[in-house]
Amino acid sequence: MVDKKNLEVVQGTGADEGTSKAQLGKKTESKASTSNETRSLRKDAEDDVPKGRTQAEKMFNDFVSTIRDRQEDFSKAISDYTSSLQKPLADVLDSDTEIIIKADLPGAKKELLNVTLTETSVEITATFDEEYKEEEVNYIRRERNYGKITKTIELPAKIDVKKASAKFEDSILTINLPKIAAEKIKIDIK
Repeated sequence: MVDKKNLEVVQGTGADEGTSKAQLGKKTESKASTSNETRSLRKDAEDDVPKGRTQAEKMFNDFVSTIRDRQEDFSKAISDYTSSLQKPLADVLDSDTEIIIKADLPGAKKELLNVTLTETSVEITATFDEEYKEEEVNYIRRERNYGKITKTIELPAKIDVKKASAKFEDSILTINLPKIAAEKIKIDIK
């Protein structure tokens, strides 16, 4: 296609005609090369868009994934923290042969304690008598145990439920949980 400016040059007279045609050719070539360069630049830019978009999407997905991982870690930390503050407060000790649980139960009566076992967990339930009725006094602060409380503790190893024992002395419940010994089998070497 020839635009009107170039067409006017071609229609020039006599002596100008030869140079005008040459100039027209040069202008057309320069326009063609310029448009080719423009197309090339556009093509490069178009090629970069998907790469850039892909890279940006990857960065965004990595960011979202990291946030999800951190959120799970944070939720676990909060859960561990709140469950550790759950009453009764307890220590769990792990030795080679047994797991020992010591729970503080001030004010509890032995008759109102209950311990339930599975191979992988212990549930401690205690019922506390209330000293005062709510109608008799106005509590400003209430931190001591009252009513029924339950705490479940997940164990780090399987235990022999039948050999477990518990004792309650000086407001401390101590539960001894022997671990299930791994069975050793001797095999013949051929």
